[in-house]
Amino acid sequence: MTSREELAPAARRAATGTPAAEDAFPGWRIVAVLSAGQIVSWGVQYYAFPVALTTITADTGWSTAATTGAFTAGLVVSALAGIPMGRWLDRFGPRPVMTAGSVLAAASMAAVALAPSLGWFFAAWLVAGVAMSATLYQPAFAALTGWYGPHRVRALTALTLVAGLASTVFAPLTSLLLEQLSWRSTYLVLAGVLGVATVPLHLMGLRRPWPGAAAAAAPSAPIERPGEIGGPAPASDGAVRAVLTSRPFWLLSGGLTLTAFGLYATSVTLLIPLLTERGMSASLAATTLGLLGAGQLLGRLGYAPLTARTGPATRAVVIVAASAAAIGLLAAVPGPAWALIAVAVLVGAVRGAGTLLQATVVAEEWGPARYGSLAGAFAAPITAAAALAPFGGAALTDIVGSRTGALTALACLVAFGTVLVAAAHGGRRPGEPLSAGVGGEQTVA
Repeated sequence: MTSREELAPAARRAATGTPAAEDAFPGWRIVAVLSAGQIVSWGVQYYAFPVALTTITADTGWSTAATTGAFTAGLVVSALAGIPMGRWLDRFGPRPVMTAGSVLAAASMAAVALAPSLGWFFAAWLVAGVAMSATLYQPAFAALTGWYGPHRVRALTALTLVAGLASTVFAPLTSLLLEQLSWRSTYLVLAGVLGVATVPLHLMGLRRPWPGAAAAAAPSAPIERPGEIGGPAPASDGAVRAVLTSRPFWLLSGGLTLTAFGLYATSVTLLIPLLTERGMSASLAATTLGLLGAGQLLGRLGYAPLTARTGPATRAVVIVAASAAAIGLLAAVPGPAWALIAVAVLVGAVRGAGTLLQATVVAEEWGPARYGSLAGAFAAPITAAAALAPFGGAALTDIVGSRTGALTALACLVAFGTVLVAAAHGGRRPGEPLSAGVGGEQTVA
């Protein structure tokens, strides 16, 4: 099995005489810098909030729904802001974008801590959403895609594995701070940690020349079928717009959006209540949720071997179909406890693989040129769906009258996502070779 990214270096060397040494793995320094930044950025901007929620509502008198709504609004803003952020990443590179984002992130977390009213609390989280779009996974994915080229899957896998430690580090750290300080002081301390750690990391650690800058500025000749999966490089603004308005692009994004909604609604809203309904103790149910996180690590570790054995079309269909099956199994399996735990780990595994699928699919299907612009738009509905999924899962449970029914409906929704992903490939059989891609790159099954 020869992938598009494996063929591309050979094609470039044949055309330009570039030595093979330039295709060597660039090293782990950039991965380490970005991974450390992701742990702190995710830990402070995302994982600290659920730990502090009860303390915030008890101190302020704000309702849980309103307080959570502010946080969710910030996540939705991060999805929308990711679209222009992707264009800036293509043009300026990760260093200025992520450094400025880190400054804004620290300031917004301080604003959350100092918010005198619920309205100001909402406003602070809206600003935080902009900062998230410049500091969390999407800009890090763009950085590794641009700098690591054919080695991006290896680099992205390492990044997501290490970044998965964010909750492990910052959930107990936040809890410890809350035992000693008020929630406002806790957030001020966390804002300081965020600024002191991530601003110098991104400013000093991301100094590598950005290969995307020249591609973003350079004109390109007219191209055929720019929106078709596996089609030519979207190097010009017009070609990028053609991809962004193409049917395959939005079918694929739509399929992954439905998948994200189903998986996040299942794991965040429905899993623990379902397990206690089926006889598990609260502590065992919570442990099972933790094992779901371990399943994500397994899914990410398994993604690289999957890429070696499948083409992009097969991989996307397999992961989305497996997501539907995992949710369906959770609805169908009544017990015993070990079986429910195994299914929960499976849900985590497909969710972990889905993170890497989202990170790699744009570059695999449309090439790495202008990745930021394409991935920002591609990920926007996916990120919004993940943010709204907890509310959606609760609402769906109320509509259908049971958690089992809600899971069945979610499994059907994700199964429809499989249809969308398959349709994005224009009726090709999973694994069938795609047409010529970026700079003559191909995928050969």
